[in-house]
Amino acid sequence: MPLQETSPKTAYELVSGLEIHVQLNTNTKIFSADSASFGALPNQNISTVSLALPGALPKLNKEVVAKAVRIGLALNCTINQINHFDRKNYFYADLPKGYQITQDNQPICVNGFLEVELADGSTKKIGINRIHLEEDAGKSIHDQDDNYSLVDLNRAGVPLIEIVTEPDIRTSEEASALLSEIRKLVRHLNVSDGNMEEGSLRCDANISIREKGTTEFGTRCEVKNLNSMRNVRRAMDFEFGRQVEVISNGGKIIQSTLNFDADKGTTSPMRTKEEANDYRYFSDPDLQPIYISDDWLAEIKSAMPALPNEISKQMIAEFGITKADATLFADDLDLLNYFHQALPNVNTKKTLINWLIGPIRAVLSEKGITIADYNVKPEQLAVAINLVDDKKLTQQIAIQQLLPAVEQKENANVADLAQSLNLLISENSDELGGFIDEVLSKYPQQVEAYKKGKKGVLGLFVGDVMKLAKGKADAKKLNELILEKLNKQ
Repeated sequence: MPLQETSPKTAYELVSGLEIHVQLNTNTKIFSADSASFGALPNQNISTVSLALPGALPKLNKEVVAKAVRIGLALNCTINQINHFDRKNYFYADLPKGYQITQDNQPICVNGFLEVELADGSTKKIGINRIHLEEDAGKSIHDQDDNYSLVDLNRAGVPLIEIVTEPDIRTSEEASALLSEIRKLVRHLNVSDGNMEEGSLRCDANISIREKGTTEFGTRCEVKNLNSMRNVRRAMDFEFGRQVEVISNGGKIIQSTLNFDADKGTTSPMRTKEEANDYRYFSDPDLQPIYISDDWLAEIKSAMPALPNEISKQMIAEFGITKADATLFADDLDLLNYFHQALPNVNTKKTLINWLIGPIRAVLSEKGITIADYNVKPEQLAVAINLVDDKKLTQQIAIQQLLPAVEQKENANVADLAQSLNLLISENSDELGGFIDEVLSKYPQQVEAYKKGKKGVLGLFVGDVMKLAKGKADAKKLNELILEKLNKQ
């Protein structure tokens, strides 16, 4: 029997680290009062500072520092309470100064880590080497004129943090999970909107390979500007395969910067990879060192909200819900806040959870809105839930009729509205008895079938009686009354 061939890929492992660029959601840029908003007309959000005109000096936006510290704390980093800015010198048309203000050897956060959960339930701890502050460059546009490249400097000076991981990533799944967790954290902490489509979160992946069982790192290539988690996985998987093929055929990996073609799913060289000394870093003489006092650091720490993993564990322990359900609340602060506002007013806590992740979630999805845009206040929803729990209202009528009416009437008294709209369950047994008689007389053959043991027809009777009662009947009580009538016949 011939030996089965093994793929060369099985002899190698991926070694990767990510450089994750996060645009901070401040109103203004990092060193000027220009608007940092997305979507303005080209070169609208600019000034003497972002244009780098002679004599224009940068002034640090304090909120940028606070947001960097927040994400650093969430990633278990040490906060450097004294750090400074450097100039990273290189030339592009969209970088008017000829250098980028960044942080080199004294970044604001160092030596952190993040644990991510993988599809099989296992966890992977990925080290965070550093987080540094920097300004974004402008944008060169090459496809709007046949003869010229255009430059939009709206983005020049927009505040960024760059999160640099250790080379701890071994699969594209781990990279995707890390990026997903980072996006969740920056949104949760109100550090960034994490919108990859608008460039608020983008990623460069350093990729190398080595033979399994060895510890020495291979030559790495950097894939630039990956703008979706899917593309991170695709680029990483392709580049791993490409490097394995080169090495297996006796070639050598050349350290370089690569572009990823999302349409073809392939990487291609942009330029040979620069080394740090190519940038001629030196301290920026126009900016004083950043000093984060003990009091300010303590103030930022005290204002930190519980992190998603902590929220999830607490929800599971306190309310006995599944991890998947707990994650829905942990990942959506608006939903969590709504829940906590409604909680003191409901009779049963678990029922509130079931409503929020069930029918209310379906209503929001149908409307294309979030819980923050829902016109039913938490206290009003609690009253509706209690009416259903107390058998005074059916859930179907609450969802389809009562809550839509509440949405249209600000500050409505929910119980009074249910009464005025005649939505409450009928307590009149005589009226229900009349409906039951009408239905049973309508289906004499089915009544006989029931008497002969065909119990499935009971649902037909209940459904028709409920229609006559316009849904205003307690299903359990209705079942009992129908059975009582059937047994007497």
